[in-house]
Amino acid sequence: MGATAGAVWGRSEQQDFRSRVRGTLLGLAVGDALGAPVDGLGIDGIREAYGAEGLVDLAPAYGRRGAVTHLTQLTLFSVDGLIRAQVRRDTGAWHPPTDLHRAYLRWAATQRDWGPDLRRKDDGWLAREEWLYARRDPSQALLLGLADETMGTPETPKNPGELGPEAAARSAPFGLLVGWEPQLVAQLAVECAAQTHGHPTAYLAAGAYAVIVHALALGESLDRAVQRGFALLAARPGHQPVSDALQHALGAVRQGLPGPERVAELCGAGTAESLVAAAVYCALVAADVRHGLTLAVNHDGPSAATAALTGALLGALHGETALPPAWLAELEGRPTILELADDFAMEMTQGPALHGPGGSSPGWLARYPRA
Repeated sequence: MGATAGAVWGRSEQQDFRSRVRGTLLGLAVGDALGAPVDGLGIDGIREAYGAEGLVDLAPAYGRRGAVTHLTQLTLFSVDGLIRAQVRRDTGAWHPPTDLHRAYLRWAATQRDWGPDLRRKDDGWLAREEWLYARRDPSQALLLGLADETMGTPETPKNPGELGPEAAARSAPFGLLVGWEPQLVAQLAVECAAQTHGHPTAYLAAGAYAVIVHALALGESLDRAVQRGFALLAARPGHQPVSDALQHALGAVRQGLPGPERVAELCGAGTAESLVAAAVYCALVAADVRHGLTLAVNHDGPSAATAALTGALLGALHGETALPPAWLAELEGRPTILELADDFAMEMTQGPALHGPGGSSPGWLARYPRA
């Protein structure tokens, strides 16, 4: 894996970047929370439960309004792993997929344990957040892929037939590595996706999605960001299903008013490339974030994953202030998400001041241990 570029960050650039980081993580979590109550319901069932317009506001899931699923949980551990990778560079150990794998194993422990184990000194602060120790319907692919310490790779992937969208959803933070070249962002997403979702279509969808987020985080338009995704895919064997799905999404934008039927058609069988395409479509046609997210949950496909993918795109595009404040007010784990987002932004823009040859912050290394 390559290193980050030595960008010079002015104050306004830092503030814009932090807003996009917050927007990406909060947008994903809000979409996840909006879709969670209706995940698995078709549009008829949604309308029967919530009225003719479908679901247009947060509703109870897992015993509360604003609850998130495993998609948000894993995305937070992606961020934790990326920060830990940066911190570990000082030791000469630079292999981000390994750091991400360790982070995902920490998430897997939250699905088995009753609560944080303070004896694990290398866990860092995120794995000690008690609210994360809740099992929110993780897929078998996730649990099996992370059931032991063997790390899957694109050459020897875990679950080689798995086509689900979970790896793509947790790849949004890779796109926030704005100092990296797009091809390195794609490669990291591919390598980390193969740890649980080994089908080429699933891990290439994750790579394409990360590149789209990357372009948005750099201030590109969504259409331009999707074109960057196409360009990165074209050189990779097995890219055609992902490229075709994205092309389908772009074509659907010109086919009349958006609605549940259009989104359901794009979602198809609920595979990774289909949901990434549906999310791109919802983000492209969205009048605002609320409209894009309600479109992403009211259809016959998987609501939580589609809306999570859509929310991260809209958050990266517009920043945190575009997100509906009433939904943020009830979002489960919002203080943790904000704290992690700000830590990530600080690490990426001011890492040398936190750890390096000139000295390190003990508090930072306690939060993100090098081990």
